[in-house]
Amino acid sequence: MNLDWKEIVSAGLVLFAVIDVIGSIPIILNIKKKTGEIFATRASITSLIIMLVFLLIGERIIDLFGVDVYSFAVAGSFVLLFLALEMILGINLFRHKESDLKSASIVPIAFPLIAGAGTLTSILSLRAEYEAINIAVAIVLNMVVVFIVLRLTDRIERLLGEGGIAVLQKVFGIILLAIAVKLFSANASHLFNSP
Repeated sequence: MNLDWKEIVSAGLVLFAVIDVIGSIPIILNIKKKTGEIFATRASITSLIIMLVFLLIGERIIDLFGVDVYSFAVAGSFVLLFLALEMILGINLFRHKESDLKSASIVPIAFPLIAGAGTLTSILSLRAEYEAINIAVAIVLNMVVVFIVLRLTDRIERLLGEGGIAVLQKVFGIILLAIAVKLFSANASHLFNSP
């Protein structure tokens, strides 16, 4: 159980690309606009716990419920699809009540945006290649970046302005839609080909 910085960097870069917190800024700002506030600490810690638990017992958890990784990924693709449609079309598919103010930092930010199907599937893939301790360190480092971005949402919002945010929401809505389609197409075929 030795720390290997090469493994940490490799796993960290994979997770950074999959989590894509920078690309998620328009989604986060859209959620903040609806709910009023993003609780960075709550979202980061929840994401960290989800990912670490999934690193340790992820396969056993989904096996316990009779769900495979492919079904998990397809379900996550639907949530991303609906988020993308909200951003592109400017419509509300998710209902937000006053009580959602605190939970918005958990759903949909912590899950499925940060610790979503793509991230959890990637963790399972990395588990086959790297030692768990190195993946855990990579997860923690990524959560530090996520926390910083979430804490700076007000500054990012002021920097971009309303026009910049509107443009980014449309552009990243289309990118998110493409990610949802890719996640669905990469995993849906396995559902129908399995015995």
